Amino acid sequence: MPQSGTAIAGNTPAPAENVWDVIRREAAELAEREPTLAPLLRAQILASRSDADSLANVLAARLCVVRIEHDDLLSLLSGVLARHVAILQATEADLVAVRTRDPACTTYLHALLNLKGFHALQTHRIAHALWTEGRTEIASWLSNLVSLVFGPDIHPAARIGSSIMLDHGSGIVIGETAVIEDEVSILQNVTLGGTGKESGDRHPKIRHGVMIGAGAKILGNIEVGAFSKVAAGSVVVKPVPPHCTVAGVPATVVRIHPADEIPAETMDQNI
Repeated sequence: MPQSGTAIAGNTPAPAENVWDVIRREAAELAEREPTLAPLLRAQILASRSDADSLANVLAARLCVVRIEHDDLLSLLSGVLARHVAILQATEADLVAVRTRDPACTTYLHALLNLKGFHALQTHRIAHALWTEGRTEIASWLSNLVSLVFGPDIHPAARIGSSIMLDHGSGIVIGETAVIEDEVSILQNVTLGGTGKESGDRHPKIRHGVMIGAGAKILGNIEVGAFSKVAAGSVVVKPVPPHCTVAGVPATVVRIHPADEIPAETMDQNI
């Protein structure tokens, strides 16, 4: 195990510089750039009496769900929504998608107040906007908070269209370079992940109208073609053509769809 201050790779401190000193300096700089995070950074790192206290403070805060002033968080979210008006348009399309596709959702208000998949998706839209503005630290912090509170783990760089339903939301993982086009439905415990240690563009591209069943894993920089369906529990490691159903481990084509079939809307779980 490397000793404190030992260079490992990338942007590491110089050998003579203690890693905790670097962390404290970075925390102070981030607190100045992002006032919303300043109280959290002071409480967890800058005011700590020792390096061990810093570590304990950070872990305790995550395990208890991080605390931040409501008005500060509200200001952050409201500011992004004011600057990126397209987010609210996408939100409205998502509300319609949930209301029409989920038989358990009887009103738009129910979706707005109670569905954590919907909440996670809307918060991701805000985190993604922050990411595109170059505010990557607070975008990552917000995405982590989404994972802790709502369940889905969505990288803030992931690009997601509108009219999307994350049904239930629990256990969904969406990687950094994933792309999800419009009118897609994703059920619980779905992974859009990489295949290992590859870098660069390494996550799936989900095209228009796709439905991904519960527990499916789609791995690597592969495309799931428009209006296709991935059956529950499948593991997809090769591209999926448009207008078909794939199933199995590894997944293979088991059915070709009529041209007018939209799996994301019909939500038919049968193969």
